[in-house]
Amino acid sequence: MKHYHFIAIGGAVMHNLALALVEKGYSVTGSDDEIYEPSRTRLRLAGILPSEMGWFPEKIHSELDGVILGMHARIDNPELIRAQELGIPIYSFPEFIFNQSQSKKRVVIAGSHGKTTITSMILHVLKDQGVDFDYLVGAQIDGFDLMVRLSDAPVIVIEGDEYLTSPIDRTPKFFHYHHDVVLVSGIAWDHFNVFPDFEEYKAQFAKIMEMTPKHGKLIYCASDLLVKEAAEKALTQGQKIPYHAHPAQIIEGKTYLLAEKGPVELEIFGEHNLQNLQGALHICQDLGISAEQFYSSIQTFKGAAKRQEILAKNDSGILFRDFAHAPSKLKATVNAVKNQFSNRRLVAVQELHTYSSLNKAFLPNYAHSMDQADVAIVYLNPHAVALKKLELMDEKTLREGFKRADIQVFTESQALKDYLLGLNYQNTNLLLMSSGNYDNLDLEPLKAKFK
Repeated sequence: MKHYHFIAIGGAVMHNLALALVEKGYSVTGSDDEIYEPSRTRLRLAGILPSEMGWFPEKIHSELDGVILGMHARIDNPELIRAQELGIPIYSFPEFIFNQSQSKKRVVIAGSHGKTTITSMILHVLKDQGVDFDYLVGAQIDGFDLMVRLSDAPVIVIEGDEYLTSPIDRTPKFFHYHHDVVLVSGIAWDHFNVFPDFEEYKAQFAKIMEMTPKHGKLIYCASDLLVKEAAEKALTQGQKIPYHAHPAQIIEGKTYLLAEKGPVELEIFGEHNLQNLQGALHICQDLGISAEQFYSSIQTFKGAAKRQEILAKNDSGILFRDFAHAPSKLKATVNAVKNQFSNRRLVAVQELHTYSSLNKAFLPNYAHSMDQADVAIVYLNPHAVALKKLELMDEKTLREGFKRADIQVFTESQALKDYLLGLNYQNTNLLLMSSGNYDNLDLEPLKAKFK
């Protein structure tokens, strides 16, 4: 029995990988200095929750087959140092995924935005069509117990993140998968703390495109001018396949694909999702799924977690929650909801939560991202700003950054809640966008406004 030890086992992907290895029959141990829900309960039920929090070099011994190192760990982590001293193989999770899938066809979905949704669409269709496959996806998906599966399947579909690999490897994760097929959905500046220069950020995508092997494929969204430019310049002998948004129409708040054999009703909507869907269709066809099979399965796809998620609805309004936080994601989500329900007022709330979004130098990237909202609101927490050692931006700065003079700014969760509860939601949609939670804002009273 192989035995692997996880340093920083509590992370979203890390704990899912640990659970996948338990399912595979491996012996798994791990450590972390903090583990939150749902990771804690899931690790406990699998019998691999660390008995105490902290780092313990004595857990590292020569009988280990390897150590899997999470990004949360620091370079001076005592368990990492011990593993280095003993010469035990150390893997980041992308390196380990490659190690376990060298004999498989590797499909990587990359891009500043859309990659989780595209990966989720592909997984949904493949499962619905009874295909045997492995996967790695960055969100929990309906119908899938884990975010990672490793088996004897002949193909693996991987959501490829451009963020750094590990404390000892400062290169993007997606380089390590050595793809056979890569899809690039979009390029829009993100991870400002890691890539403060936009040219350097764009270069990461150019490099993964050029890593496409001669037998492989580069599938790219030609509607994104930066992606199109990079793909056309990419020096690869692999096949290049551009795509645009799938043709569709909106009828009474529902989106229908215009397919060869007639309209196909969708649960999702928005121009960005029609682009995502077309990319997913290309990948599925490359994996042997026909267009007809794809259309049959995609009708029941409800979206990835926290992507245009409906929390409550009635005949005249919907409460949406969305993970959107980067400028391109924010604009795409606002526009999608407004275009889908053009006759309804749209109240859009954006929490500035990440290092990039709270950085004054990055703020101009948010220009016009909330133009289509009838009421535009920004929330930020002064404490979160202080923890990131950044300057708290005032209302004037934020209005200039978003290029919207009537934007409303809140810095207290209770004040935001009181304001939202005081609004009339007749013929109105409320869109909450954040990678955080508005400092534990209780959403139940807001849901009640839409029942």
